[in-house]
Amino acid sequence: MTAAASPRMPPSDAPEAQLAAFMARYDPDVARVAQEARAQLRHQLPGAFELVYDNYNALVIGFSPTEKTPDAIVSVALYPRWVSLFFLYGATLPDPLRLLQGSGKQVRSIRVEGAHTLKAPAVRALLRTAVAQSDAPLPARGRGRLIIKSVSARQRPRRVATRSR
Repeated sequence: MTAAASPRMPPSDAPEAQLAAFMARYDPDVARVAQEARAQLRHQLPGAFELVYDNYNALVIGFSPTEKTPDAIVSVALYPRWVSLFFLYGATLPDPLRLLQGSGKQVRSIRVEGAHTLKAPAVRALLRTAVAQSDAPLPARGRGRLIIKSVSARQRPRRVATRSR
């Protein structure tokens, strides 16, 4: 479903307000970690476009040199219990400290505990290498836009269910 057709997202809302509403459905600690990660990525990739997908399993914010999804370099994904940083071509990145998790042919990830995760020198090095390997270069100037790309009509719960006694 496209952003314009979504019943959860009135077309008059600004993208920042829409993203804030999506994040508000998560546990406050998960939302805080995601906001910190987003702020760090915006600082480290100032020209990147932020492509938002409120999918069935997770809220995903991709960082791309263009408005095209296939050009994305990394993404932040919010799950009910944690936040992950995905390197979309992580399998090709040199990772001497073995920070990247996953065994697929392409994508690798790091669990994000807070802003300090993205400030770590090894993670910054991975990010620089991912940007350098990107087919499309990041704009040297300016700031990319926040774009709500899609919202799934059906979604898993965004918070961990609490058990009643």
